[in-house]
Amino acid sequence: MSLINKNGLQINSTLYEFINKEVIPDTNINSEDFWNKFSKIVHELAPINKSLIEKRKSIQKKIDNWHQNNNGKEFDKNEYTKFLKTISYLIEEKENFEIETTNVDKEIASIAGPQLVVPVDNARYALNAANARWGSLYDALYGTDVISGEKGSGWNEERAKKVINYVRNFFDEVFPLSGTSWDEVTEFKIKDENLIFIKKDKEYSLKNKSQFIGFNGEKNKPKSILIKNNDIHIDIIIDPNHIVGKSDKASISDVMVESALSTIIDNEDSVAAVDAEDKVKCYRNWLGLMKGDLTANMEKNGKKFVRKLNPNRNYISKDGKKISLHGRALLLSRNVGHLMTNPAILLNDGSEIPEGILDAFVATLCALHDFKNKNNSRTGSVYIVKPKMHGPEEVAFTNTLFEKVEEALGIEKYTIKVGIMDEERRTTVNLKECIRQVKNRIVFINTGFLDRTGDEMHTSFEAGPMIFKGDMKKSTWLNTYENWNVDVGLMCGFSGKAQIGKGMWAMPDQMANMMEQKIGHPKSGANCAWVPSPTAATLHSMHYHKINVFDQQNKIKSRSKAKLEDILEIPKADRPNWSTEDINRELENNAQGILGYVVRWIDQGVGCSKVPDINNVGLMEDRATLRISSQHMANWIHHGICTKEQVMSVMKKMAKIVDNQNEKDPAYNRSGRTGYKKMSDDFEKSIAFAAACDLVFKGRVQPSGYTEPLLHEKRLEKKLSN
Repeated sequence: MSLINKNGLQINSTLYEFINKEVIPDTNINSEDFWNKFSKIVHELAPINKSLIEKRKSIQKKIDNWHQNNNGKEFDKNEYTKFLKTISYLIEEKENFEIETTNVDKEIASIAGPQLVVPVDNARYALNAANARWGSLYDALYGTDVISGEKGSGWNEERAKKVINYVRNFFDEVFPLSGTSWDEVTEFKIKDENLIFIKKDKEYSLKNKSQFIGFNGEKNKPKSILIKNNDIHIDIIIDPNHIVGKSDKASISDVMVESALSTIIDNEDSVAAVDAEDKVKCYRNWLGLMKGDLTANMEKNGKKFVRKLNPNRNYISKDGKKISLHGRALLLSRNVGHLMTNPAILLNDGSEIPEGILDAFVATLCALHDFKNKNNSRTGSVYIVKPKMHGPEEVAFTNTLFEKVEEALGIEKYTIKVGIMDEERRTTVNLKECIRQVKNRIVFINTGFLDRTGDEMHTSFEAGPMIFKGDMKKSTWLNTYENWNVDVGLMCGFSGKAQIGKGMWAMPDQMANMMEQKIGHPKSGANCAWVPSPTAATLHSMHYHKINVFDQQNKIKSRSKAKLEDILEIPKADRPNWSTEDINRELENNAQGILGYVVRWIDQGVGCSKVPDINNVGLMEDRATLRISSQHMANWIHHGICTKEQVMSVMKKMAKIVDNQNEKDPAYNRSGRTGYKKMSDDFEKSIAFAAACDLVFKGRVQPSGYTEPLLHEKRLEKKLSN
């Protein structure tokens, strides 16, 4: 590793050259000035960062001791709450306030819709996600199980007709016509600034004529029609010569819908970035997105092509003016949290740089390019989602960090907007005070079931054995937490100013199930919710046409507020009397999920992928999944529900199953990879198997139950062994 000595820093040469030669040019930033200010701020903030992590440990130790001292006694929630206040876990809630964030893009402030999350280290995925602002509803339905019957690989006219009927019914629901239905229409035209629907030479119109926005082509023979509902656009493509248009009585060949209004470009849980080489790969893709010149070489059906960012979409308004709609999702950068450090830069005492500080500087430095071309934010903002913060003090530190970055780069205060991931219990119970710390830059809060459950289990580790993982979703604390997040956001004035988000749909192959269940997110008052793919974003967008989220939020404001005492309901099992079969089944499910994810992370450096579960159902997995499963097993070992020997036996058994699942996975033979290496061929020498076991057997002592420290250690070991 080549290091550059600069202003008391030892900087990996790959990172140093990337910033100097690729990022800084064309930004009006002076390289010498940047590194001088950067070094000063890093050395100022790193000790504060470290002290915050030490405070986490101190608080956790006090909570552990309280549970140990009260072991055998009936749990007294009032005493527990008083105790949490004495150790500053619970902060006194101050007067009501409303957020004051300005210059927020409408995709975050005033339009409700799906939000994609994508790993930044894969340029192709990142481009697909950015371009997922618009998606074909016909393709999304035709290629998924939302439409019954065989999907197949070729053209199926019967299936196509089902798709057309499905969309016509959807249109009748959200774009109703006066006097007829969409499936009766045979022709469209524009007359007197209105969209006219023709059926047997009779003319009809939309019940709500304002839903018609514009068109392309001729007024008497439009090639496309632009309509809008709940501020989300749909572009109806008309082409009688297209294979689909030929079978459609109105010659509609496709329906393009606004889908992923925003996308989180993720540097955190969905990537495996452990050193300078990995970090530069991530940063370079983010830079390309901010410059607008990111590309990826593709091959499909034997044809090679280059994927780029989509251009804007242009139309003629109903009154003859030009309309330009953004062709890409609004992009947010999720940085890492406060815990991890990275060897890409060493400080003057030889310690590694806090990775979150590095991320904030580089993400914003790259985004300076967007200020000129407005490729992403039209308001001149930089959106950074900050995960895994514990309480108001850590949020305040993030605010300080962002202020320092703004000062160093010479940009206006509050240019950097922040999203708070409400996924740690100390943040949840103090959410209002967390928001107060960033009331001038907050644009986003959201719930995350998996990480939040992992922290729930680790925080209350000594309280007793946790309930079955599948029962967590029915627990008192979890349902209250979901409502609490919305209640607090609305109380703080988020409606029309910032996003209140909900978590991921993890099963990308089960879209019919998603369409039944995920409508619950907009109904809950969430103006964005996470989806795992562009296809899922396109389908989920239909929910935001059916539900006006801002109307829902107004209704929710008058409901009874979620109660803190219910959030503090610990999900432990009282005197469990579980069968050996049930315990083993739970252990096997956890172990299989851990091993299936870890072997890809360690051996291939893949931080997020569709991993088959124990029933061969593909789940989009990232580190949050790993945290809950490893903490659950560690908790059961600690409380004697199972033994270490029993768990090791299960781990070896499930490793063989994972090996069989992965052996024929074509992903291991793509992109220069060397094929799958079985863990079960030699358990003693498999770094991946060792990592998976460490996550369980050392899970009790991992900071907040996080998986990153062990994964980074083992991935670095694997990279050195290659």
